[in-house]
Amino acid sequence: MTTWFSEKVEKRGSEIEGRGLFCVASIQAGETVVVKGGHVFDRKTRDALAKRLGPAEIQIDDHLFIGPVTQEEREASMMCLNHSCDPNVQIVGQITFRAMREIDPGEELTFDYATGDDDDWEMECACGASCCRGRVTGRDWKLPELQRRYAGKFSDYLQRRLTTQSA
Repeated sequence: MTTWFSEKVEKRGSEIEGRGLFCVASIQAGETVVVKGGHVFDRKTRDALAKRLGPAEIQIDDHLFIGPVTQEEREASMMCLNHSCDPNVQIVGQITFRAMREIDPGEELTFDYATGDDDDWEMECACGASCCRGRVTGRDWKLPELQRRYAGKFSDYLQRRLTTQSA
């Protein structure tokens, strides 16, 4: 139930937020860098776990999530992929994260949280990108600009929501 990390990445301190995931050897576009591990649980369980462990899950359906259930699992499964409005990593399927472009050693790996879940949260963005939205929410996937920008690059869960929404 652990998260898999490419040998080309490492966790360390980040200027964006606490800890981040950094490239230690050149990563090619399309290369898998992380596969999220964990248990599948419902929203009620997620809410209880979040109070104890903090956020550490990925949404895989309207009321289903994958993530850790103990503090030890949380530490092992934390991807440390910080948000960026100009990411270099995308979610593929439900739990796989791949490079969107070549990533050089020393670069922090980031993904746009708008492409992964549909939940009620918001945060100030600290990515520093020229296209920074300033405030990021769990509903940003609904923004037409982001739907165009990330066409085909949303999690399977959100892609199904987008398909249903446009039907």
